[in-house]
Formats: sequence, structure tokens, C-alpha cells
Amino acid sequence: MKIISIALAVLISSYMYGQQPAIDWYYSSIQLDDTYSDLLSSRSSTPVIVAVIDSGVDVEHEDLKPNVWTNTDEIPGNGIDDDKNGYIDDIHGWNFIGNADGTNVNGETLEVTRLYAKYHPKFKDAKPELLTKEQKEKYDLYIKYKEEVESKRESNQANADNFKMQRNFVLGMVDGYVDQIGDVEITPEYIDTTSVEIPGEFKSAITELLVQYQAETGETPTMVDIRNLIDEELSGAVDHYQKQVDYYYNPDFNSRKIIGDNYEDQTERIYGNSDVEGPDAFHGTHVAGIIGAVADNEVGIKGIAKNVQIMSVRTVPSGDEHDKDVANAIRYAVDNGASVINMSFGKSYSWNKQVVDDAVRYAEKKDVLLVHAAGNDGKNNDTADNFPNDKYEKPKGFLFWKKKHAKSWLEVGALSYQPGEGLAASFSNYGSANVDVFAPGVHMYSTTPDNNYKIAQGTSMAAPVVAGVAAVLRSYFPGLTAKQVKSVIMESSTPHNVRVKKPGSDELVGFSSLSVSGGAVNLKSAVQLASTTKGKKKVKKKKNRA
Repeated sequence: MKIISIALAVLISSYMYGQQPAIDWYYSSIQLDDTYSDLLSSRSSTPVIVAVIDSGVDVEHEDLKPNVWTNTDEIPGNGIDDDKNGYIDDIHGWNFIGNADGTNVNGETLEVTRLYAKYHPKFKDAKPELLTKEQKEKYDLYIKYKEEVESKRESNQANADNFKMQRNFVLGMVDGYVDQIGDVEITPEYIDTTSVEIPGEFKSAITELLVQYQAETGETPTMVDIRNLIDEELSGAVDHYQKQVDYYYNPDFNSRKIIGDNYEDQTERIYGNSDVEGPDAFHGTHVAGIIGAVADNEVGIKGIAKNVQIMSVRTVPSGDEHDKDVANAIRYAVDNGASVINMSFGKSYSWNKQVVDDAVRYAEKKDVLLVHAAGNDGKNNDTADNFPNDKYEKPKGFLFWKKKHAKSWLEVGALSYQPGEGLAASFSNYGSANVDVFAPGVHMYSTTPDNNYKIAQGTSMAAPVVAGVAAVLRSYFPGLTAKQVKSVIMESSTPHNVRVKKPGSDELVGFSSLSVSGGAVNLKSAVQLASTTKGKKKVKKKKNRA
């Protein structure tokens, strides 16, 4: 039965956290409802634009559409750059990973694969003993990239083949249960008492799926529904690993041929198209809902920020984002009025960090807060690279360089709903110097494309919680600068004086040691502190572009 438990493990990502919480657990974690009823009910607010730099957002979603940013200076569909910002028909944002003809990139390589492909023609036949010192340094990097790419591609192909076998085996068993039980509604009690012989381990897994299905849909499933859920999830596992073979670790794939930009020109700004949803907007739509789903429409969920406008800047494919695209996405968001930018993506290597650093400096100068997910590798960001980040790289030609950091940047780790040892999400990156604060990021229920809703988890979901809190502060306390908002969020974070499992291990450490603030974001405490903080900027009436 081991093969069954391995296959079904992918179906219940929150199983490791024990009893599943309510789908809106994170509302109470940050004291969402209490904040609005106790502190904000008599306060006025101003609209705040939050840019979601991500995979794309379903801007027609029933629970997002009223809160989607609209560029009223642009006439939809006329093929003219009406507002003269360089982007044609950018009604709800922009897409930097597509071409002018409307073709979009979805699958993409990882940065390590691009670096390997870059050095391969030069070093594939090189003799190390004949290389100069500078060449040898690059050759050593090439060997490192080569080993990682080739080993990962081989192991992912093996995993894809293995999950195909597991899917066929498991579905064969489940089809047998469907034949015996029929297309009738089933409950955990039914599974416990049925005369159909189901092995105990498999019975427990099916029960977990029943609970998951009911939590997400509010309906009681049939065995056919469970069978389809298993097929969907295990097929997704196959696709996940096969995608890594076909795209992530495929040095022969080059998406820039699709986009049609001049990638050698890292300062090029105008390319892409106006399709802000793209072919797979699950991730970006989920992120957008946490920030700004309509709160009072009795539909779906409640976003954290009420008076908010979501701008979609499609930049993140299924694979690693390109630094050039990230830099342009930040600049686009800033130039079009965003005061908070959410960035739920990251990677271990960087092609051109300085082009991103320049964009971050630009955002900081324009008083824009950047919120970034810390990553899901269970690693220490103080000792391991995670890009983009707030550390500015030494510019070329500088002999002396004091390490500098962006001051309007928040790096966010993921909190689970479990108290005690399980408080920090097991997958979350951490760092006493390079992760600023933790926020709910496990079992997060939010919007997904085509008017759907689903549970997902990751620091990708924790970052928009913080971005939502930041949007509330910028909306109700517009005199606060981006740096002040960052300070308020960190200083008001809730301390948890407990020992927790350090992510990625079973070692127990103080929760406070995992981040700079040592705490978890709390909207109510942040609002209380913001109300006593004197703003540093004059509040000007801005043109409402939504």
C-alpha cells in the first residue's frame, strides 16, 4: 500500500498540519473583522492601487471585477496608445510575457538553465588547464550549472514516469470502488461503515479528500467526484514533473523568440501585450483575491483591503521570471499609480540583478512599497540566495561599496494555523536578517479563474496578506510614507514566544529568531499604531483612474 500513500500525499498538502481549519481562519489571525468594526468604521479612506506582478489575474472574476484597476485614459480595443505611456490598450495592466500578436508564454526555463545555455557554446569543449583565471571562474560556474540542470532533468523525468504509473494504479482501484458504490453521495461516516472493502490507509486518505471537497465546494461528493479529484491532482503531479523536463531544465527552449523583444537590450521597455490574464492565471488570481476580493457582496471571500484597485502586471510564467521583465513590471506599476506592489515569486539565480535594483530604487524614490514572498524551500535567506531581494548589488566600476538595502521592501515568510511547534509553515524560508515578518500562508482559500475558489498555500499567499494590510494603511492613513508603512507593520507584528520547528527541519528554535520583527502581521495592531504615527507626506488629491 506504500504506492497508494505516496500518490495520495500530493492530494492533501495540508494533511501534515493535522486538523484542517476553517477556510477563513486567516481573517481572525490578523483580526480582520474586528479592525473594520472597531477601528475603521468611522474613518474615511482613499482608493489605493495595488499591483499584482504575477502569472496574470482573471479581471472578470465575480469577486474581483469591481475592484480591478481600470486605466480610464485608454480607450479599450482601439489599437491606439491613447494615454501615450507606450503601452497600447493597457486597460487593466500589462503583460510582459507575450507578443504584440497576442501569443503568450506559459512554460519557461529556470534561470540556472539559461545560464547553462549561455556558457555551453563557449565551454562545452574547453580544456580547463588552458583557461585564464577569469575564464576558469566562469568555467567552474558552467560545470555547476551543467550538473544541476542535467541531474534535475533526469530526476524529473523519472518522477513524471513514476507518477504516471501511480495514477494508473490508484485510479484502477478507485474505479473498482465506483463500480461497487455507485454514483451516490458519500460522507466520512459512510466510508467508515460501508461494506465495500477499502484498505485502512486508503480509507483515511479518501476521508481527507471528502473533507477537502466539502470545505471548498460546500457540497457532499459522490465517489465519482472523489475519483475525478484524484485524477485531476495526480495528473497535475505528472504535468508538474513533465513541465520541468520540457521547460524548466530544457536548455534548448527560448521563450524570447515568442515574445520578440531584444533580450540583449536590458533597458528595452516597450514589448508585450494587453492580455493581463494569460493562459494560466490561477496563481495571480488567488493572490489578488487575498488582497482585494470584494468584501461586502455576499459572494466568495473577503479581501483584506476594501478601497482597493487591483492592477495585473503579467510577468511570471511557469518557470523563472526574467529580470528584465520584473524590472519593467515594477516601473510600469509605479508609473501608473500603484502605491503597493505584491511580488509572489522568486528564484535562486539572477541574470541581471542590477536592472531589477534600478527599478527597485525607482519605486523607492516614488514612495511605493514592495512586498515580496520569501520562498518555499525551507531555507535560511540569510545564507542562501533568493532573488529578487532588497540588497542592492555593487554597481560595475565602483571600487568602494557599502552594502545598501531598499528601505521600502517587505520580505514575508509563511505562518501556519497551528499553535506551538507548527506555527511556522514547514516550507517557508526564514532569516533573522533578510525576512521581515511572517503572515498566514497555509490553507488559504481565495479566488481562482472562472469564478472559482480554491485552497492554496505558500509564501506566495503570505505576501498578499501583508500587501493587503499595507493597502489598508495607505488607504486610511494616506499621510504615511512607504517606509513608515513598513515600519508600522513590523513594529505592530504579534510576537509569539514559543519554540517552533525551524522550517525544513525538526530543530526547535524561538519563533522570534526566524525574522527581523520576530512576529506575525496583525492588521488591528497595525491600524492602532498607524493612528498614532504622524505622516511625513502631504496628502494630495490624485486623479482617480479606476
